[in-house]
Amino acid sequence: MSKKLFVEIVSPEQELWAGEGDMVIAKTVDGEIGVQPGHTPVLALLAPGAVVRVQGARETGEVRAAVHGGFMVVTLGDRVSILAEIAELAEDVDVERAKAALRDAESQGSLVEDESAQARAARARSRLQAAEAAEASA
Repeated sequence: MSKKLFVEIVSPEQELWAGEGDMVIAKTVDGEIGVQPGHTPVLALLAPGAVVRVQGARETGEVRAAVHGGFMVVTLGDRVSILAEIAELAEDVDVERAKAALRDAESQGSLVEDESAQARAARARSRLQAAEAAEASA
């Protein structure tokens, strides 16, 4: 049996998911990073509006989560912690609500250079990206 990563995705409110996987892919402020067993320790700042993917998760094949801010911590012992400010698993995304939030944020952001509208738009985009990719693989 091949070696696996132990991965946890948590937000301040709850642990969204924990389990084993073959690879974690996340978008950081410095670019996309892929982590496999044996990776060197890393502390990375997650990009706003990112999607984190855990490939090779036993129960589903792949776990996807929309994350907005936070950190990715890779430690010795093949442990990856996604410590997100805001996070939502792809299967929990209300697609219609996310589309409405994106339309609203984009309309507000175009009227004024509003950072909060841009942040809401980034979050809505990541939620839609996670949900649509999960639907496509189902």
